[in-house]
Amino acid sequence: MKFVSWYLKIALFSAMIGGSMELFMIKTGFYDKVTVLESEKRAWESSAEAQAVREALNPWRQHGSEARKSS
Repeated sequence: MKFVSWYLKIALFSAMIGGSMELFMIKTGFYDKVTVLESEKRAWESSAEAQAVREALNPWRQHGSEARKSS
């Protein structure tokens, strides 16, 4: 119990740092930029081009069909 004030100071300092980081991100428009980037990423991932790239880069795409043929 003798270190309670020390832990309280650390918790308060950490909360102040975290709050200032959140305030900075809100003021600079960070969340708006991230929202736009995430929506563009999801739109591209659901496109036919992304599906073709995913299939071309998948090293296991023929592994399942070979296993089925041999059994």
